[in-house]
Amino acid sequence: MTVSEFLARIIPYAVADMQRSHIPASLTIAQAALESSWGNSGLTVKANNLFGIKGSGPAGSIAVRTTEYVGGKPVQISAAFRAYNNWGESVADHSAVIIGGVSWNRNLYSKVIGVDGRTAAREIAAAGYATDPQYANKLIRIMDDHKLYQYDEFEEDDEMSAEDKAKLASLESEVSELRVLLAGLTVSRDTLKTGVQEQGTAIKSVNERVGVLEGRTVMNVPAWAEPAVNAAVAAGLLDTPTGGSYDFYRILTVLNRAGLLVTGRG
Repeated sequence: MTVSEFLARIIPYAVADMQRSHIPASLTIAQAALESSWGNSGLTVKANNLFGIKGSGPAGSIAVRTTEYVGGKPVQISAAFRAYNNWGESVADHSAVIIGGVSWNRNLYSKVIGVDGRTAAREIAAAGYATDPQYANKLIRIMDDHKLYQYDEFEEDDEMSAEDKAKLASLESEVSELRVLLAGLTVSRDTLKTGVQEQGTAIKSVNERVGVLEGRTVMNVPAWAEPAVNAAVAAGLLDTPTGGSYDFYRILTVLNRAGLLVTGRG
């Protein structure tokens, strides 16, 4: 897997998760890149474990030799790591660890939440997430080199009205379920171009949920969402561009800014 392929696949998961957890997407992406060797580590290939989280996961566990630092010196050990059914589960579990901390300190990683990427990198390293003394510097270097901070802020061209805020609040539980369905899709550029048939069931499920949301609360296409709506229509992913919910247009815009709403041509 190339760096560009890895980023195309992980960015939508990290951005969607940030909306729920308030963990900077740049941190999630950088940690996943570092811990998984850009998606090419044996742990990631065999067990979909992007973050090197130990223990037993939804798909069991896998024994892997890994490097730990004892007294500042690298030591090779064998340990059991969590196995997942897909990357979405791995990203969600990573956020759960940060939010929930550990049994002896539930607030261990609390300073990572709701801050910028650089601060999050320093705080998670200071909290002891990894034993590598250069862990924070390595994360920040990845963030800088690949301009990951752009995914931490979602700026809207128009301020959301009070009416839209009320509509969004009333649909919070439904939108959460929709995000789970979206996380189940393979979201890389190649998958969107060539894997539509394999993802047919998941896409149909998402479309059905979107239809339910549109039937309950609808709005005209906001000006800031028009580029994303046009891209989705051109890609054949959207039949009815008007009458969607605020969060529906927000998700389309995130995917479009990540360059994932493409046509099947070329």
